[in-house]
Amino acid sequence: MTASEYDACVAKYADNLYRFALKSLRDSDQAKDIVQESFLRLWENRQSVISGKEKSYLFTIAYRLIVDDVRFAKRYGSNDNLPAVADERARNGYDDLAEVVRRYVDRLPPRQKTLILLRDYEGYSYREIAEVTSLTEAQVKVYIFRARVALRKEIGDIANLL
Repeated sequence: MTASEYDACVAKYADNLYRFALKSLRDSDQAKDIVQESFLRLWENRQSVISGKEKSYLFTIAYRLIVDDVRFAKRYGSNDNLPAVADERARNGYDDLAEVVRRYVDRLPPRQKTLILLRDYEGYSYREIAEVTSLTEAQVKVYIFRARVALRKEIGDIANLL
C-alpha cells in the first residue's frame, strides 16, 4: 500500500469508522482514538494487508479496540454519565424517536449491539460483518435475529414509541 492509497482509504472509510465507534461507545473522544489507532495499525501493517481488504481490516481492528475498551470499563469502572444525561432529557420532555431507539439498542448485550449497529445503521452485509467480527455468517445472522427479537419484545408495538 502506497501513501496515496492510504490517503484514499482514510478519505473513504474514516467517517464510517468514526460513526461505528461513536455509536458503540457513545464517547466522541474515545471514538476518535479508536479511528486513529485503527488507521495507525493499518499503516504499520500496510505490507501484510491484502489489497481490497482495507475496509474489513479497519473495522476488525476498530471492533477489537471497542471490545477492549468495554471490557476495561467493566473491569475498572467507568465515568460514563451519558445515561444520566439521557434521563435528564426525558424528564424535560425531550424524546426524539431516534434517541429512544438508541436507548433500547444500548440495552442489548455488547455483541448484539455491535452487530445491529454494523448491519442496520452502517448497512454492512452479513459476510462483511462476519469478516470484521471473526464470526461465521450463520452466527452473525443468529445474533442479529436475537437482537431484533429482544428489541421487538422490549419496544412492543411501534405506537409505544410515538
